[in-house]
Amino acid sequence: MFPAPLPPKPAIRAAYQCVLWTSLALWLLPLAAIMLTSVRTAADIAAANYWSWPADTAMVENYRAIFAGTNMLRYFANSALVTLPSVAAALLLSSMASYALATFRFRADFLVYAMFIAGNFIPFQILMIPVRDFSLSLGLYNTKTGLALFHIAFQTGFCTFFLRGFIRQLPGEMLEAARADGVPEWRIYLHIVMPLILPALAALAVLEFTFIWNDFFWGLILAPDDQSRPVTVGLQALKGTYRAQWHLLSAGSIIAALPPVVCFFWLQRHFIAGLTAGATKG
Repeated sequence: MFPAPLPPKPAIRAAYQCVLWTSLALWLLPLAAIMLTSVRTAADIAAANYWSWPADTAMVENYRAIFAGTNMLRYFANSALVTLPSVAAALLLSSMASYALATFRFRADFLVYAMFIAGNFIPFQILMIPVRDFSLSLGLYNTKTGLALFHIAFQTGFCTFFLRGFIRQLPGEMLEAARADGVPEWRIYLHIVMPLILPALAALAVLEFTFIWNDFFWGLILAPDDQSRPVTVGLQALKGTYRAQWHLLSAGSIIAALPPVVCFFWLQRHFIAGLTAGATKG
């Protein structure tokens, strides 16, 4: 039995609280500024009223103008059509690859696993020209399909690296018992392994959804036109259309940030369980 930890001294507790609230204020300050700007009027911004409380608010007008006078609805649909299939396909492929690498033994198993790991250390910026040329040669440039396939290919490696560790922690006796009873491998994967790694899959789903939805670089490189442009690139395009109307850009940014936030709170319990799985034993 370990002795109970001593309570922190009042001075340490006060310093901790001071650092905590200061860090929180600095973290939320840009978000608060964007939220205030999103409800300001154009006249309020023209008067350089950036940090004080808005002299006049136009929240309904600003958020309505985003959808009524721009292509934001199309950008949102493009992001959804790219993100949701990409996340689902990456999780499916990586779970199958992780199951094979974690449970089967073959001559090049570690080499294959090392290739998945090595792919995560390649700076993706250096692949800009080859990926663009490859998508042009396949006729996938400036299409939602091409952008989704790119995300699936790149995210499957990270997801495989993440899931393999979880599958390796599963009791091997349980899988061997199922094999001894004549259960096919696909049923073991589908009915035994998948339910046990649901917390890890939920954590990965949140991470991958946030990453793909918020991606700007590859959306700009592979989908520059309105027909396939995701919402992050669409916001950048609004800057050229509404050069001085920062209230509309701020409103669009707040709306674009909502889906990852909703996804996190929807899967919050599973997300925390997936990140903490294996941290304790007993």
